[in-house]
Amino acid sequence: MTGVLPESWERFLRGAGMSPEIWREPLERSALRRREHEVYPPPDAVFAALELTPPDAVRVVLLGQDPYHEPGQAEGLAFSVPEHVPPPPSLRNIFTEYATDLRRPLPTSGSLRPWARGGVLLLNSLLTVDAGAAGSHCKFGWGRFTDGIIAALSARTTGLVFLLWGNFARKKRPLIDPERHTVIAGVHPSPLSAYRGFFGSRPFSATEAARPGWVWPSLH
Repeated sequence: MTGVLPESWERFLRGAGMSPEIWREPLERSALRRREHEVYPPPDAVFAALELTPPDAVRVVLLGQDPYHEPGQAEGLAFSVPEHVPPPPSLRNIFTEYATDLRRPLPTSGSLRPWARGGVLLLNSLLTVDAGAAGSHCKFGWGRFTDGIIAALSARTTGLVFLLWGNFARKKRPLIDPERHTVIAGVHPSPLSAYRGFFGSRPFSATEAARPGWVWPSLH
């Protein structure tokens, strides 16, 4: 991964009428920011979610807000961290619900790459962030780009499941055609809200029920 939009996604988004400037502008702004600040994830991981899950492989879209902003955590996939990094609290809560819902063992690694390779687009709304400053790149134009991805998937595919956890993600619902896709909206898995409806919501089994024949890839 080189920090260049994967060719499969470029073709897909151009076919949906998206101008390349929509993704080039925020990428260039984040590159300029790196000259003076620590920015996450690394340049070669900015488009990791799109690299690992091409358009024709997408079965589920799990939407996050922006990358982790602590050292060593962000790897370009929503909620995921590299294998050697302890899972942050929200991810631990995701794993708890995953294991309970699907009656599987608790994952031992915080990497969600098996999900990405198995058709789960782990898409953050913002693709870069300053170290220690959540939401710091919200005006770079990433939201316009990722909203375009959601809208294009909605319009050009059928039968996807969109998982929208928390108020921020639920605001993306108008971008999704409910006649063509399934939307599973719920509480965010953060420690502040997980006990207010995330635990016990069973989003993983609901996703499998909405996509007969597809199952969540196993995690380590």
